[in-house]
Amino acid sequence: MSDQAPVVLVDGSSYLYRAYHALPPLTNSRGEPTGAVKGVINMIRRLIKDYPQSPIAVVFDAKGKTFRDDLYAQYKAQRPPMPDDLRPQVEPIFDIVRAMGLPLLVEEGVEADDVIGTLAAQAEERGCPVVISTGDKDMAQLVNPQVTLVNTMTSTLMDVAGVREKYGFGPELMIDYLALMGDKVDNIPGVPGVGEKSAKALLQGVGGLDALYQNLEAIRQLEFRGAKKMPEKLLEHKDLAYLSYQLATIKLDVPLHVGVGDIAVGDVDKAALKSLFERMEFRSWVDELAEVEGDSPVAVAQAVAVAYDTVLDKAALAQWIRQLEDAEVFAFDTETTSLHAMQAEIVGVSFAIEAGKAAYVPVAHDYLEAPDQLDRDFVLAELKPLLEDAKRAKVGQNLKYDRNVLANHGIALRGIAWDTMLESCVFNSVAGRHDMDSLAERFLGTSTIHYEDIAGKGAKQLSFNQIKVEDAAPYAAEDADITLRLHQAIWPQLEQVDTLRRVLLDIEMPLVPVLADIERNGALVDANQLGRQSHELQARLTELEREAYDIAGREFNLSSPKQLGVILFEELELPVVKKTKTGAPSTAEDVLQELALDYPLPKLLLEYRGLAKLKSTYTDKLPKMINPATGRIHTSYHQAGTATGRLSSSDPNLQNIPIRTEEGRRIRKAFVAPAGYKIVAADYSQIELRIMAHLSDDEGLLSAFAQGLDVHRATAAEVFGTELDKVTDEMRRRAKAINFGLIYGMSAFGLGKQLALGRNEAQGYIDRYFERYPGVARYMENTRALAHDKGYVETLMGRRLYLPEINARNKMLQQAAERTAINAPMQGTAADIIKMAMVSVANWLAESKLDAKLVMQVHDELVLEVAEADVDAVCQGLEERMEQAAELKVPLLVEVGVGESWDEAH
Repeated sequence: MSDQAPVVLVDGSSYLYRAYHALPPLTNSRGEPTGAVKGVINMIRRLIKDYPQSPIAVVFDAKGKTFRDDLYAQYKAQRPPMPDDLRPQVEPIFDIVRAMGLPLLVEEGVEADDVIGTLAAQAEERGCPVVISTGDKDMAQLVNPQVTLVNTMTSTLMDVAGVREKYGFGPELMIDYLALMGDKVDNIPGVPGVGEKSAKALLQGVGGLDALYQNLEAIRQLEFRGAKKMPEKLLEHKDLAYLSYQLATIKLDVPLHVGVGDIAVGDVDKAALKSLFERMEFRSWVDELAEVEGDSPVAVAQAVAVAYDTVLDKAALAQWIRQLEDAEVFAFDTETTSLHAMQAEIVGVSFAIEAGKAAYVPVAHDYLEAPDQLDRDFVLAELKPLLEDAKRAKVGQNLKYDRNVLANHGIALRGIAWDTMLESCVFNSVAGRHDMDSLAERFLGTSTIHYEDIAGKGAKQLSFNQIKVEDAAPYAAEDADITLRLHQAIWPQLEQVDTLRRVLLDIEMPLVPVLADIERNGALVDANQLGRQSHELQARLTELEREAYDIAGREFNLSSPKQLGVILFEELELPVVKKTKTGAPSTAEDVLQELALDYPLPKLLLEYRGLAKLKSTYTDKLPKMINPATGRIHTSYHQAGTATGRLSSSDPNLQNIPIRTEEGRRIRKAFVAPAGYKIVAADYSQIELRIMAHLSDDEGLLSAFAQGLDVHRATAAEVFGTELDKVTDEMRRRAKAINFGLIYGMSAFGLGKQLALGRNEAQGYIDRYFERYPGVARYMENTRALAHDKGYVETLMGRRLYLPEINARNKMLQQAAERTAINAPMQGTAADIIKMAMVSVANWLAESKLDAKLVMQVHDELVLEVAEADVDAVCQGLEERMEQAAELKVPLLVEVGVGESWDEAH
């Protein structure tokens, strides 16, 4: 064993479950589950690449009981059995690990943690460094100057300093920490009443268990809630504390069949590995294996040979352009001066034409001058015909950003065929993050160069134009290479599912240029109007502060939950509605709303919080976000930001501007049209209820929408058993709460809380609703059953939402997943419809000679800026195209408004 190369010990049992929950429920063509296999082997391949000189052992828990079960019969008693679709994946993982030439260790009577702890201790005695690959916090007790943890799923290392930073104390107190607060996953009891914060306070203030029991009186002097009563708790549960200490301690002296000196990486059994990959249908790994020369695990893990060029002269650029022209598809990426597309300038561009073959062209690194780098204008002029050619297929990661950056330089990117971020999101929106580094780990088992690796961190982090080309080139070329390889890994899987293929190609990809244009168009905002509103809001906030001080009898910080808790629950003695995890009375929004029904201060505080948020988020901030070059605000839209496919936006977030309050509407008044133009806003009416009618096929709902009735009034008539013309506004309000509550899976308790009713009365409303609309009840029941069976639900267009917790043993998690299952098809279908409408409207406007452009998309609404002469034509065409975006069993209704501002038009 090399003195430099650490021994790498892999906690296979930890990763087995994490991979199972992180990846979608993949199956091969025979219906055998394969997702956990792919996830675990991905992580092992990455470790082999990251530690090519290291001996590596993979450790799993053995079946059956361990010595801890003898110590405490309830140990891990609450753990559910292994999921049915995970159990058959364990043996294939074992077979693949062995075929990869890696030692596989499974020792009866102990856990994988104990095997790893013992091997780590043996390695320390030999003076050899150790890296433990795990996601288990318990392992932090093993960390010391020679032992480091690495979490392969999150790319994080944890040394002694890392443990101190994360937990607030060193590894030597980790067992004491677990003994005090217990571990729900392993059913380690801990000391009742000691949570995360109090455990930290005890350890930091006094020390470990022995120190605590020797200095009980010192605990009373500590500054945490409940410190004065803590000594009695500790004394009462001393036996539990020390039992928990025993259970949490990883053994370092387990008798093993294989010692650390016996760990050696053998040759890969390529024939067996190929057979296993073929059975699992891991096609990309089968293809990579065919290219491997040699039979070492490192060669197999690094099967894709990498050849990256740095293009520094015109001849090399011309040669690469010829290769790009000949390529069926190529990956493209830009390196820039800013993450904000409207301000970013290109520093360099990269391409990939096949796996492992990529190039970087530096054009604007600050410290370089020609001839060390090509002139940016020259390079972009040479690339422009290729980039603007719609027939040349390009793939990228978040190409909307690159399209906008290229537009800053006068290039209109066309031929956007695939986007790996969107491919991943359509494939499984809830599998994890959809950034390139995460996707590389998830789909390729590859660790990428991170930006921090070449630019540093924090305040001293370099911008890309300050980075040396020799560091920048491998990073940038790898971006293009990984993007192409991701496409080659994800697209074949999407292609196999016709509905997912259509969602990507018919909805998401055509939307990319549309959103890019909306972002560049921007929205005109009246900064002076916002400034006046900000001033008025501050005056009202000051007034509210004074009123709050009068009620409380003294001054306090209205934004401090701690001070607020003292005022409300100790000094004013208001009833405690619920508590935080630490046991303190909660001052959360829902608590204040409940208290506001009976007490003046909570009501005042809710108004204060709402106005303060409006001021800080919008009236103060929006004027500062106006682009000086355009005089407009340019938000960023995110296609991969939500599980259901709904668009989100940031910088600023346009989706959260309130509409139900006068102050919120005033912010919308500041979004204005320029001289000679009007704001036109078109909004789908009750779209999710219409989708419910379509999906449920309920005769009552279908009839109400077909007749053009006010569906909330019609529901009120049905639920309250009265004539339509006798429905009161209060009845309609309650019916509206029922309509929307049920599509979000609201319970009788939730409905009762919203309408200030008793639970039984609320349940009566729900029961009558389902009696009158049996199709809705049937739809909900069928959807729940389908979700439990398949593990996912679908929108009308075929977009899938996976539900990892739909079959969880924990009933609360399962019920939450069921509520999501009912709502997601409606919310997701609404998202698909508005996206299709945006593409239709954008294409129509591009072909017409109308002076109009899309400037915003918010929820179910499109906002346009239209020349006064074209308003009537745009309103008519907009309404037609939005109503024809999808065909439902009920009409899609669009309400169109016109005004000088967004508020006036809405």
